[in-house]
Amino acid sequence: MYRIVEKRELAPKIKLLKIFAPEISRKAQPGQFVILRVDEVGERFPLTIADWDAHTGTITLIFLEVGVSTRKLGELKEGEAILNILGPLGNPTEVKNYGVVCVVGGGVGIAAAYPVARAFKGAGNRVVSIIGAKTAELLILEKEMMAFSDELYISTDDGSKGYKGFVSDVLKLLIQDGHKFDLVYAVGPTLMMRAVANVTKPYNIKTIVSLNPIMIDGIGMCGTCRVTVSGKTRFVCVDGPDFDAHEVDFEELIKRSMTFLSEEKMALDYWEANKKIGG
Repeated sequence: MYRIVEKRELAPKIKLLKIFAPEISRKAQPGQFVILRVDEVGERFPLTIADWDAHTGTITLIFLEVGVSTRKLGELKEGEAILNILGPLGNPTEVKNYGVVCVVGGGVGIAAAYPVARAFKGAGNRVVSIIGAKTAELLILEKEMMAFSDELYISTDDGSKGYKGFVSDVLKLLIQDGHKFDLVYAVGPTLMMRAVANVTKPYNIKTIVSLNPIMIDGIGMCGTCRVTVSGKTRFVCVDGPDFDAHEVDFEELIKRSMTFLSEEKMALDYWEANKKIGG
């Protein structure tokens, strides 16, 4: 059991949980994730580790409540516990001094971008960050990203804060204005990462994306998280989650991400109906 020591709401339906998990906190690195199971009847699902503190023995998870599992996780209170957490999993992001690095985070993906931006800055890079959300109300970790960014740009779909449009639009404008990037790192919705890859490919800018497909065991046994990279099958949980953005088959990844949409909706409807009748 893993006790929740702090809980905050960062934005509507976006929660932060600080969890006592000393073994994981001692080994966590940027880009890695954990697999959780909220209770005995819960499914296994992955969340990126947004922060960790080996001294206090805690890890921080930030997530958007979308389905049954994340809704159940979001209902837990400080002092309550999560049944299972496995990690840290996945390969850490390759951090070194590239020169100028652009870190792009979209939506709740900003939580995954934060430790990576911090690590790149710590390695001596000049870090230019672009973060975006649908609205200003849904934008998270602005101050935290600013702390490790030499430049920070913001976009919102509706223009309620920063540039009106997408993070990929901002990236394209910066490149066109003469910014020279040695590396672009992007994490967020799959459509966003595909858009970033499409922006950087004509300029031959090395671009890494952190993929977040459907995942079950997290240790390479089930094959659910398979993705095609450079024409070969890769498992995101053990071969990733970071991959060369220009080699990822995003069309296949998008199709696979929609595999269980009807089942997920049925599960959520059933769960909500049971809550209404006290089940």
